Amino acid sequence: MVTPTDRWLLPAGVEEILPPLGTHLEQLRRKVLDLFNTWGYELVIPPLIEYLESLLTGLGTDLDLETFKVTDQLTGRLMGIRADITPQIARIEAHRLRRETPTRLCYLGPVLRTLPQGSGGSRNPLQVGAELFGHSGLESDVEIIWLMLEVLKASNLAPVYADLGHVGIFKGLVRQAGLNPEQEIALFEPLQRKDRNEIDQHLSDWRVSQEVAEMITALVDHNGDVSVLDQADSALAKSAPEVKHALHDLRHVYRAVRDRTSHPYWHFDLAELRGYHYHTGIVFAAYLPGQGQAIARGGRYDDIGRVFGRARPATGFSTDLKRLVSEVKPLPGKTIGAPWGDDPDLTAMVTQLRMQGKRVVWRLPGCEDQPIDYEQRLEYRGRRWVVTDI
Repeated sequence: MVTPTDRWLLPAGVEEILPPLGTHLEQLRRKVLDLFNTWGYELVIPPLIEYLESLLTGLGTDLDLETFKVTDQLTGRLMGIRADITPQIARIEAHRLRRETPTRLCYLGPVLRTLPQGSGGSRNPLQVGAELFGHSGLESDVEIIWLMLEVLKASNLAPVYADLGHVGIFKGLVRQAGLNPEQEIALFEPLQRKDRNEIDQHLSDWRVSQEVAEMITALVDHNGDVSVLDQADSALAKSAPEVKHALHDLRHVYRAVRDRTSHPYWHFDLAELRGYHYHTGIVFAAYLPGQGQAIARGGRYDDIGRVFGRARPATGFSTDLKRLVSEVKPLPGKTIGAPWGDDPDLTAMVTQLRMQGKRVVWRLPGCEDQPIDYEQRLEYRGRRWVVTDI
């Protein structure tokens, strides 16, 4: 039974934005979208709800359990409330835009998830991100990671640790070991937990050669600073060419982003396979010190548009705008209090200040004895209205 108090409770993992955070969030929203625009990314606004077949096609299959499902009263078909905007962007690029040249798209909007991502995570993030379609070279990976770091810089987050990996390393070793899809899935879980004993047991049961088994197990240890790449070159010296190629690409992307951004904090984890079922190359994330959940993440997912009738290489990233603003204490802006009155000079002064972007509130009659909620005020001095500090 719902009590009068319970009527005002929000579901677990669902939050609302209150002042002054709401103002800060809107300011950051404009700042991020303006940043995307200066990089040539065009804004698209997909619908909050779509037919389920579209939302859960290709990239969206991993989102099945996270998607709220409803029945369309017009057609009887199942619809889904989006849990991630990326599949929608892939559909738009492949089916609606159909460009031949590289396409840069950005987006910002609410998503809804049946379960929070991680402990204390949100079920209704405000997702913002950018995707680059139509270019398979490492340059587009560099651009997207660079742009992600610029967004986090614009959010005044520091320090941020950039984490890089490449799913091609594990996939190449799996092929070299001759594992079937079921064995690959079975090996994936303990690798994410870095459970060496279970990995060794699987590889032994499947009679994988000792040489390849040692390289797969070694992935557990390959995490840390850039020296990890040198260690991997040695430990994976007998790996297939595609594995060595993936390591080369990882090193190239790291150096290219580092040289362009001078970003000082880097981490590498060759056993990190987030988004493994749809990512095809470089994967990356950004973390804040002491936090286990990434503040932003992304990666390459080539050919995602194939299910929509047009395969295109793609890479992109996303983050939760609400989480970005919650991590930084907003700088308070000064509010100017103006006395209520009929003086046209006063009205003109207030209008002028507001056109300059100043925040001006009218001190309504009868409220003069209430606590002051402004830092400056308009006063009539020397036959003119001036702003003074309180």
